[in-house]
Amino acid sequence: MTANLPPQYDPQATEAKWQKYWEDNQTFKADPEKGGEPYCVVIPPPNVTGSLHMGHAFEETLIDVLVRYHRMTGRNTLWLPGTDHASIAVQTILEKQLKAEGKTRHDLGREKFLERAWEWKAESGNTITNQLRSLGVSVDWSRERFTMDEGLSAAVLEAFVRLYDEGLIYRGNYLVNWCPASQSAVSDLEVDQQEVDGHLWHFRYPLTDGSGYLEVATTRPETMLGDTGVAVNPQDDRYKHLIGKTVTLPIVNREIPIIADEFVDPTFGTGCVKVTPAHDPNDFEMGKRHNLPFINVMNKDGTLNENAGEFQGQDRFVARKNVVLRLENDGVLVKIEDYKHTVPYSERGKVPVEPLISTQWFVKIDPLSQRALEALDKSNSPVFVPDRWTKVYRDWLVKLKDWCISRQLWWGHQIPAWYAVSETQGEITDTTPFVVAKTEAEAKEKATAKFGNDVQLARDPDVLDTWFSSGLWPFSTLGWPDQTKDLEFYYPTTTLVTGFDIIFFWVARMTMMAGHFTEKMPFDTVYIHGLVLDENGQKMSKSKNNGIDPLLLISKYGTDALRYTLVKEVVGAGQNIRMEYDRKTDESKSVEASRNFTNKLWNAARFVMMNLEGQTPEQLGSPSGGGGLELCDRWILSRYYQVVQESRNCLENYGLGEAAKGLYEFIWGDFCDWYIELVKSRLQQDAEPNSKKVAQQTFAFVLEGILKLLHPFMPHITEEIWHTLTQTGDDRCLALQAYPEADTSLIDAELEQQFELLFGTIRTIRNLRADADIKPSVKVTAILQSESEKERQIISDGGVYIQDLAKVENLTVTASLDADLGQTIAGVVGTVQVLIPLAGVVDLAALRAKLEKKLSKVEAEIKHTAARLTNQKFVDKATPDVVQGARDALAEAEKQAEILRDRLKLF
Repeated sequence: MTANLPPQYDPQATEAKWQKYWEDNQTFKADPEKGGEPYCVVIPPPNVTGSLHMGHAFEETLIDVLVRYHRMTGRNTLWLPGTDHASIAVQTILEKQLKAEGKTRHDLGREKFLERAWEWKAESGNTITNQLRSLGVSVDWSRERFTMDEGLSAAVLEAFVRLYDEGLIYRGNYLVNWCPASQSAVSDLEVDQQEVDGHLWHFRYPLTDGSGYLEVATTRPETMLGDTGVAVNPQDDRYKHLIGKTVTLPIVNREIPIIADEFVDPTFGTGCVKVTPAHDPNDFEMGKRHNLPFINVMNKDGTLNENAGEFQGQDRFVARKNVVLRLENDGVLVKIEDYKHTVPYSERGKVPVEPLISTQWFVKIDPLSQRALEALDKSNSPVFVPDRWTKVYRDWLVKLKDWCISRQLWWGHQIPAWYAVSETQGEITDTTPFVVAKTEAEAKEKATAKFGNDVQLARDPDVLDTWFSSGLWPFSTLGWPDQTKDLEFYYPTTTLVTGFDIIFFWVARMTMMAGHFTEKMPFDTVYIHGLVLDENGQKMSKSKNNGIDPLLLISKYGTDALRYTLVKEVVGAGQNIRMEYDRKTDESKSVEASRNFTNKLWNAARFVMMNLEGQTPEQLGSPSGGGGLELCDRWILSRYYQVVQESRNCLENYGLGEAAKGLYEFIWGDFCDWYIELVKSRLQQDAEPNSKKVAQQTFAFVLEGILKLLHPFMPHITEEIWHTLTQTGDDRCLALQAYPEADTSLIDAELEQQFELLFGTIRTIRNLRADADIKPSVKVTAILQSESEKERQIISDGGVYIQDLAKVENLTVTASLDADLGQTIAGVVGTVQVLIPLAGVVDLAALRAKLEKKLSKVEAEIKHTAARLTNQKFVDKATPDVVQGARDALAEAEKQAEILRDRLKLF
C-alpha cells in the first residue's frame, strides 16, 4: 500500500477532523487509577459570557504546549476545563434584555430572574468553550466544571461556613468600591484605572477663630459636604502652628479639626487636604487613626442623600457643578486648574466607582496570607517563572487588606446567612442578628435554639464575589471537600499558567484558600506570561477598539499557524509579544509565515512518503540499528538528536518560544533545505540498493521524530501526517506517542561543524554562479583552495555533496593555486577560497554588455525619480504615500545600481 498526502494542505478540514477525533475518542481523558507521575493543570476559567480573544488564544496555546509535551513524556496528565459564572457580566446582560422589554429584575423577582439566567447559560454560555475547541486544546472535556455547578456550589458553602465558624469571615461596615450603575460592591480587579482630563478645584476653609483660612484642593468637590477634618503633614512648617485648631466647613458650617498625618504630601496642591472618611480609602484610614466622624453623603444610586442638605437627590456629577457654583457665590472658590489624573471606573458598569461605606461581608486576610507567606519564605512554594514575579507576589501578600466578598447581585452563590428579621420588625438592618448555615433547615434549627420557635428568617439577598469561588478552583474542581481519587492523585496541581495582571487578585486568593483548606500550595509552579500587543505595540482593549480576532486569523491561516506564531514570538518567559496585523486586509505576515511553514512541512512529508515505496518507519527499521550510514545521514541524525535535547531542555524550563524557534530552523533549514537535497540522488530507481535503503530509513525516522517534536505546537497537521506516514488506524494517535529522547552517542558536534563548511561552500558557489549568470543546467569547474589540511579533508569527504548541490562537474581541492587560471570569479567561505573558471562557461563580452545595459536602465530610472523628488510641485501636490513610494523606489534603484557595478568589476 502506498500512503501519501493530498497535494494541498487544507487546515480547516484537517483541524476540524482531529478536534472531533480527540473529543469523540476521549483521547485526553485522565485516569488516576493508572498511577505514574501526575501532571495537572486547571484552566484559568474564562467568563461564561466571554468570546475568544487573543489573550485567551495565547494563554491556552501556552498551556496546551506544556500539557501535550508532558503527556508525551509519559506523565499521567489532566488538563481540566471550565468556566466562571461571572456574576456582574451575566447580570448586566440580563438587565439590558429586561430594560429593552421595559422591565427590571425586581419586576420578575429573584426566582424568575435566576430561571432566566440559567436559560441564558444553557443557550449562550457555551460560546467560549466551543471556541476553545477550535484551538485544539487537549483538555479532558468529561471533567468540565462551572463555578455554579452542584459540586462547586457545595465547595463554596463548605468554605464559607468553615471560615465563618473559625472567625475568619465577618460582617461589618467598611469602605468599599461601589458601582452606582450595577449598585453593587466591586472588587479591585473589576475596577479599570483610566486616565482622564479633569480639574483640581481650590477652596478656602476659614479658621473658626477668624484668624485666616486654609486652602485645600480636590478633584471631587461634591464630597466636601462629608468632610470631617483637614490634614497637614506634621513636618510642614507652614501649618505646624495650626494643628489642633478648627476650620468651619463652607456651605455646611460644620466645625472640623485640623489634624497632622504623615500620609499628607506637602508638595501636593497647597499641602492641606480635606478629609472625607466616608468617601475616600486614604481618608478612611486617616479617619480611623484620628477618630473622625464618618459622614456618608451618597446614596447607592450615585445621588446625594439627606446629609448633603440642599443638594439632596441630585446626581453626583450634577451636584459637583452646583457645589462649585455655591462655593463661588460664597466667595471661597480660589481657582480651577486643568488636571490629568487617574479615575477608577467600574469595568461592567462603565461609570466611575464611588468609595462608599457599606455593610458587607469580609474575609480576614491576615491569617490566610501569613500561611501563604510561610510557604513562600520557607519552601519557595509556589515557584514563579520568571522569578522576578516572586517579589511582586510576596509584596502583595504583605499589603493585603481584609477582602470584601459580598456583592449586591442575584446571579451567583447566595450568601448562606439567615437573618432573624423577627428581631428587627421584619427587615434586614445593619444590626439584625443572623445565623450561618449550609441549608435553610440547618439555619432554622440554629435560629430556633437562639431566638425561640417564633423566629422568622430571611436569607441574605447578596451573592459572593466570583473570586471567592475561583479562589477554590484548583481543589474544588477535583472534588474537594470530598476526598476523591482525582483530588488525592492530581492535587496539588503542577503548573498554573496565567497573566501577570491577576497575580494579586487570583493567584494570591488561590494560595491563601488552598493553604488554609488543604495545607498545601495549590500548584508547584506559576508560569507568568506577558500580553499580546497589537501591531503598534499597544495593549489590546475594548476601549481602544484595537483587538485582533483570533477566530478570523484561524479561518484565514489555520489554528496551527496561529498557535505557532503566538509561541514562536515569545523570547524569554513572561515577555510581551507583538502581533503583526494589517487592519485593512485582516492579514498577518507573521501568521502567514507560520502557514507557509505548515505548507513546507506538508510538502516535505509528501516527498518523503513518495520515496518510501509504501513502507512505514516501523517496516523500514531504525537507521542507527545497522551499518551503512553515510556522512549526511550521520549529520542529520546528529542535528536531530541535538534538537531533541534542546527541545526537551527548553520545554522543561518554560523556554517555549526558544523550543519553537529551534524546531523551525531545524525542520525548514536542516531537514527540508539540506537533507532532502543531499539524499535525492540516492532515492533514484538506479541508486545503489543499500544506500537507498539507509536513506529511506533515515528519512522516515527523522520525519516521524519531527512530527513528535512539533506536535505540542502544531497538533493537527502533525497528527494528520503521522497517521499517513505510519499508516495507523483510528486506534492510536500521535498525541499519545512518546516524545523523542536523545541518543547522545549519535550527536557529533565536530561533524555538524564540518557540514557548516560544506554548506557555506555550496552557498558560495551558487552565489558565484548567479553573479556570473551561469544557467542552472550548466555544470562548472570549481577550485577550492585552503592551507588547512583539516579543511581540505572536510571538503574532500563532502565533495560529492558539493558537486551534486552546486552543479559542479570537476572539483579540485588544493593547498595552493596555479599562477594562471584564466578569467575566474572568486569568493571566500571561512579560510577557503572558491574559484570558478569562466572560460567556455560564460561569454564574458555578452555578459558584460548585458550588465551594462541593465545598469544604464537603472541609472535612467534613478535620474528620473530623483528629478521628481527635487520638483517641489510634485512633493507639495502628491499624497504622502506617493511621495514615500517614490523615495522607496529611488533607494531600491540605487541599491540595484551598486550591485550591478560590483558585478561588472568581476569581469
